[in-house]
Amino acid sequence: MPTEESNPLQPLCAEFTKVQITKKSVDGSQDVSHPEAVTVSVYTVNALNSSDSDASGSPRDKWTRNIEFLLSCVALSVGFGNVWRFPYTALNNGGGAFVIPYLVVLLVVGRPLYYLEMIVGQFSSRGCVKVFDMCPLMRGVGVGQTVTMFTIVGYYAALLSLAMRYFVDSFQYTLPWSECRLDWDCVDSSKASIHISNSTTTKPSAVFYFTEIVTNQFPGLENGIGLPNYQLVLCLLVSWILITVLVIKGIKSSGKASYFLAIFPYVILFGLLIRAVTLDGAFEGIKYFITPQWDKLLDTEVWYEAVSQCFFSLTIGLGAVIVYSSFNSFSNNIYRDAMIISWLDTFTSMLSGVIVFGVVGNVAYITDKNVTDVMKNGPELTFVVYPDAIAKMPTWPNFFAIMFFLMFILLGLGSNMGIVTTILTSIKDRYPGVKIWKVVIGIAVGGFCCGLVYISPGGFYVLDVVDYYGVTFPTLVLVVLEAFTFCWLYGVDRICMDIKFMLNINTGIFWRICWGFFTLSILVTITCMQIFKYEAKKVPREYNVFGWCLFGVTVLQVVVWAVCATANQPNRSGLCGKLCDALKPTKDWGPESEQLKRDYNTMITKYKNDRKSTTNLRIRLFNKVFK
Repeated sequence: MPTEESNPLQPLCAEFTKVQITKKSVDGSQDVSHPEAVTVSVYTVNALNSSDSDASGSPRDKWTRNIEFLLSCVALSVGFGNVWRFPYTALNNGGGAFVIPYLVVLLVVGRPLYYLEMIVGQFSSRGCVKVFDMCPLMRGVGVGQTVTMFTIVGYYAALLSLAMRYFVDSFQYTLPWSECRLDWDCVDSSKASIHISNSTTTKPSAVFYFTEIVTNQFPGLENGIGLPNYQLVLCLLVSWILITVLVIKGIKSSGKASYFLAIFPYVILFGLLIRAVTLDGAFEGIKYFITPQWDKLLDTEVWYEAVSQCFFSLTIGLGAVIVYSSFNSFSNNIYRDAMIISWLDTFTSMLSGVIVFGVVGNVAYITDKNVTDVMKNGPELTFVVYPDAIAKMPTWPNFFAIMFFLMFILLGLGSNMGIVTTILTSIKDRYPGVKIWKVVIGIAVGGFCCGLVYISPGGFYVLDVVDYYGVTFPTLVLVVLEAFTFCWLYGVDRICMDIKFMLNINTGIFWRICWGFFTLSILVTITCMQIFKYEAKKVPREYNVFGWCLFGVTVLQVVVWAVCATANQPNRSGLCGKLCDALKPTKDWGPESEQLKRDYNTMITKYKNDRKSTTNLRIRLFNKVFK
């Protein structure tokens, strides 16, 4: 039977209605006033337990065990953003006060979106492009997310290559960044017992090692980006070889790797935590992290940064969560997984904050500086501040350097593995006959070539441009369109029906309000703020032009694919009729299993028949969220 659904916001489309699902829990009642008010019961419908192997065509790969999905999501979400972005963002936005808006945003934006993406991915067993079979008009959102992921994978691997260079250097008897060279006007980073505030030179040797030896960094882009040194090129090549090996067999290989990539970094993190809090001056640094500046709570910029941090830390709006969820068994309890991963990601950010501020507090104590003067953002935090602090450790500096950069490599591999899997799945869903290894090698070659730009002497300036125009800005636009598609064009009520059909979970009022109003409203507000606060990057004009071209290529996918989807609708003549059809789910939308799909179509037919009598637009909008 057909599964098309009309758009309630489009009066030209056919009417439809919804089944009122009886809320039933173990004790016969359901509290829907609390965000945790959902109850899981054993779903006894035989169709739910049917194998996915009876689906048409080749069955989709599945995780061998549910724990592989959980650990893969942890490896994906817990990454660079937790280690360097969260501590610096917290410092600049009120310290402990920043944690309050961050947790609020996590509750009403991060968790609802994370859970929503898991739902649509697992229910449909489709990747981030094909999942828009629920609304073909918006398929370009998924294509744009895939383009964004390819943009990210280029510089994520480049950062991984830098960590690999430092990891190898850490095995030298004397850490190479711990002592000044003859032509450097600096102080030894290994100086751990003297104050240097009265010295004419205050830059540590770790700064010069990063800018002069590792990256040969240019002062700007006026003379181009230059050529990367061969050592970083080799590190980049090794990074891509490792990534290729991890995903060469799809989730069959990446799922096994997730055990190590997700768990072992926490072993190192706790080891670094113990060392950080025992350093001199550590608690002065940590005090900066936990002491709130209450006036910052009234600053809209703080709330903007909280949304951005939550958004990018959880890796939502990029398609990866949808892709990973699409490999789940149909009855996997994703509600539990979404709560575990979102809170674990927050815990990791807080843990990283304590470690970073403990280390920075130690450097500030030794150099007699303020914590704010020592703290750096992004790559400088990882490749200057950390190495400088490690060189000052009186015992086992090589060991802690090896452990830190090993942790960073593992975090980078986990994130890159998820990014490549997302791109791979988008291609495989479109061309199912292509061999996985061919696609992976193609992505690796393209990513390696892009990465050469970022490890060049001017690469970090290019990275800043690409990250803003090609990732941050378009991702905000795409996630607004994604949330609007899932929650309004497809419908919160339909999402809740899918959850009931899939897991026999009654969705609480909290999730309905977040999906229907709060989450989307906050995302729209943040996107508008980003537009109004726009400032061109301080680079030559042609790089800003290139950035806008990159933004256009990503976002215009939505327009191009919407036109294609509308033009390809065969059943109606006229633009309005075709547009209405493009807003409806495709005929094959639903669970992967044919038996489940038949049962689902029966339910949807009843759903539409029961709604035909509802003609009032306000009632239909109300029902879209609350019934």
